[in-house]
Parts: sequence; C-alpha cells; structure tokens
Amino acid sequence: MRLDIGKTVPDRQPGEYPPASHLDEHQRGFTLVELITVLLIVGVLAVAVAPRFFTAGIFQSRGFADQVQATLRYAQKQAIARHRNVCVTISSNAVSLMIANANGAASPCDTNLVLPGQSSNTISAPSASIALAPAASFNFDALGSTPAQQTFTVSGANNNIVVEAETGYVHSP
Repeated sequence: MRLDIGKTVPDRQPGEYPPASHLDEHQRGFTLVELITVLLIVGVLAVAVAPRFFTAGIFQSRGFADQVQATLRYAQKQAIARHRNVCVTISSNAVSLMIANANGAASPCDTNLVLPGQSSNTISAPSASIALAPAASFNFDALGSTPAQQTFTVSGANNNIVVEAETGYVHSP
C-alpha cells in the first residue's frame, strides 16, 4: 500500500482488521477439501500407473535388442575394415563373433573378435527370460554382405532385427 505525502491514514480501533488490499482478494489458498481431493487422485494414479514404469523386464529386453543390433553392425564393419570373414553365432540368449585369420571366401572363422569395451567376443542377455530367436550362424564376407537375409526377434522387444543379404545392412523395420 503506497502512501502519498499529505494523505493521512485513518486510525484503527483495537481488534479491527486492516482493510483488504487488491492483492489480498486474489491470493487465497486452497481449501482442505480441494487438497485432499487432489492427493486422492494422485494416489490412485500412482497405484495404477507406477507398476508399468518400474518393471525392468521391458527395459532389459529393449536394451538387449539394441545391444544385439549394435553387435551385428560392429561385425559387419569389422568384416569390411579388415577385409575378412566375420562369423556370427546366435544362440537362445547370446551373440558371439569370430573372425578369419586369412583373406578369402573359404577362410574359416578361427579367432575371437573381441567386442569394444569388453574382454570377450560374446554378449548375453541379462535375464534368462530374454530369448533370441531363431538360433543361427551366418557370416559377413569381406564386402559386408551375408548369403541370405537374416531376421531375429528378442522376446519382449517390439521390433525384429533384420540383416539384409546383399548389403549386410542391420536395421529394425
């Protein structure tokens, strides 16, 4: 409340409330009933929605599918970069890579291809409930292509993983 010089403020009697200003009329709080209603609605939503956000299986499945896709892309790029065959073995819950020691289409894969940032040539599912289907073995040749198109599914993940035959392109449709 601004006071101008020359204006006087009327005296108040003891126990009398000060006059309400313009701001006081618009700055009112919530009633107890409104607060309890909002808390009840938030509580019901939390009980209904929270279990969906805290199931780790879906996130593990999607993470493993992404890891499989990245491993297959790595295998294809290594085949091109090293100009050698790279063999991929997919079991029910793991993917492992081997590379040929010599150039040539008939060269067998006889050496582990260690994955970047790891000490082994295998990635495996973090949970036994994740299954990679179908089990298969195939190879990327020195040009990065495969003999036939490969399609894999990780249970719990939404998309398939496809490896194109002529190009070796790894993607999720």
